Amino acid sequence: MKIPNHTKYIHISSPLGQITLAAAGQRLVGVWFEDQAHLPDFSGYVLAPEHPVLQQAAGQLAEYFAGQRTTFDLPLDLSSGTAFQQTVWQALLGIAPGQTCSYKTVSATIGRPAAVRAVGGAVGRNPLSIIVPCHRVVGTHGALTGYAGGLARKTALLHLEGAL
Repeated sequence: MKIPNHTKYIHISSPLGQITLAAAGQRLVGVWFEDQAHLPDFSGYVLAPEHPVLQQAAGQLAEYFAGQRTTFDLPLDLSSGTAFQQTVWQALLGIAPGQTCSYKTVSATIGRPAAVRAVGGAVGRNPLSIIVPCHRVVGTHGALTGYAGGLARKTALLHLEGAL
């Protein structure tokens, strides 16, 4: 994952722990929980609490956690991933709130039915947790499988959305 050098970030509190939001230019490039797998090192980036996209994302996430929002309207930049990862992440945006989808279904959706494991890897590398709803991807029979932010968070997000 390549995060642009000019990335700005903030930390926000949520019911599921601290979240780091990152933006490059006027697009959101990252949403990570504090101890999430693949969390970048932000020591070389600029803390920017007044950044408009970061403020907009923080506000929409607060509404989401309060049960007042089910979808997000934010300018996203998914270019930090490979072409395959970007295709998977775009497919995740099509999973409706309150719904779940299997890795196998995502593989079929992107026209790569045999790429279930690769889809799983791409889902796990999603840099925009919650916004790009990787938490809505489950095992074939509905099993709650891995989540880079932790299974407890995945379960909580799915409960919040009414999928469990």
